[in-house]
Amino acid sequence: MDNTHIKIQGGVPLNGQIEVFGEKNSVAKIMVASLLSDKPSILRNICHVVDTELMTNVIRAVGGEAEEIEERVIRIENKDIHNMDEKTLQEVVGKSRVPILLCGPLLARTGEAIIPALGGDIIGNRPVDLHLTALKKMGAKIEEKASGIYLKAKKLHGRPIRLDYPSVGATEQILMAAVLAEGITQLSNAAIEPQIMDLVVTLRQMGADIIFEPERTFIINGVNSLSGYDHTAIPDRLEIASWACVALGTNGKISVTDARAEHMRSFLDKFEAAGGAFTIKDHGMEFWRGEDVITPTHVETDVSPGFATDWQPPFAVVLTQANGQSIVHETVYESRFGYVEALNKMGADITLEKRCRGMLCRFNDEYYHTAIINGPTPLHGAEIEVPDIRAGFSYIVGALMAQGTTTVTNSQILNRGYEKFTEKLQNLGAQLL
Repeated sequence: MDNTHIKIQGGVPLNGQIEVFGEKNSVAKIMVASLLSDKPSILRNICHVVDTELMTNVIRAVGGEAEEIEERVIRIENKDIHNMDEKTLQEVVGKSRVPILLCGPLLARTGEAIIPALGGDIIGNRPVDLHLTALKKMGAKIEEKASGIYLKAKKLHGRPIRLDYPSVGATEQILMAAVLAEGITQLSNAAIEPQIMDLVVTLRQMGADIIFEPERTFIINGVNSLSGYDHTAIPDRLEIASWACVALGTNGKISVTDARAEHMRSFLDKFEAAGGAFTIKDHGMEFWRGEDVITPTHVETDVSPGFATDWQPPFAVVLTQANGQSIVHETVYESRFGYVEALNKMGADITLEKRCRGMLCRFNDEYYHTAIINGPTPLHGAEIEVPDIRAGFSYIVGALMAQGTTTVTNSQILNRGYEKFTEKLQNLGAQLL
């Protein structure tokens, strides 16, 4: 086993307790928010994953200071910041998607922003058009070049903005651009995921004037300046659900510290429907299989408060062992089922359809976005390659459930979303070769 592949001997129930820390999607965005102020900020409960390290390097590259002053507590101060040149941009940022969110803070503090061509997981089209359209409407001048996207604005101005789709990234972008803009921004059809609300709590602590109204609407009244924050990031509900799937799939019992049921109600509903059980404890939550067999289930992903798309891949693997036919209807990303071929190679019986099975969504008859899972089918070991974070963890779940040895290559991708995942597997009793 090295940092690029992992071998797992499956068929062993996993039991024990693990710790889960700040959600990576929340930690990285709140670190970006620190750039809105020249005052020091403190972020607690950080996760040690690739995106946290990336944002630390980005803050330093634009002239800020970022240091972990004690275990899982980072202090950030951005007195004088500037944009990176093209060379530094590519060296520090690469193709990560997180830096698109630098636009609002950098425009507010320096009057310009430069972002690279974006990368990230290959799970569907994630166009930056929603971001750029909103920033342009707020007064930014935008020029796209081969080396990146260049934005300029002496001052952003509040505008009414309605998103065609409640995109998490676009919502974060507009919130951070609007808090220091001149005037009022009314953002409609916004995303309301827990990490969005965590960002809003942080921005309010910094002095932002943000009102949340019904029907996914934020009213942001721009202010002249912001202070720093002292904030504790919410626990990673996506990782918590992943370990719950491991418990259900391997017929084990796993306790997760700091797990919060209020952040994952829609997951818990489906988890119970499939035969899972859980209890809420003082320190977090405990997950296990409550029935003798796994029950077939119909799952439909959706924006919050629906069933999160990142919960879908590991949960779908568990459903390969359900006693009957399950349906997974993906409505968030059009290419989320890249992991199916590998699972079928391991013995799963999954077919993909272009038609919707559930509510009619924007992908109907256009993309293979519905999975029909017939079970139970015994899984066996195979060699499989990780395409993205959540698909990668679904392979880990499949390998743990399978008979024989599975080799998972390109496993370093998992480090972007799961801190010390091999160590956690070993602590739970997984047989890693």
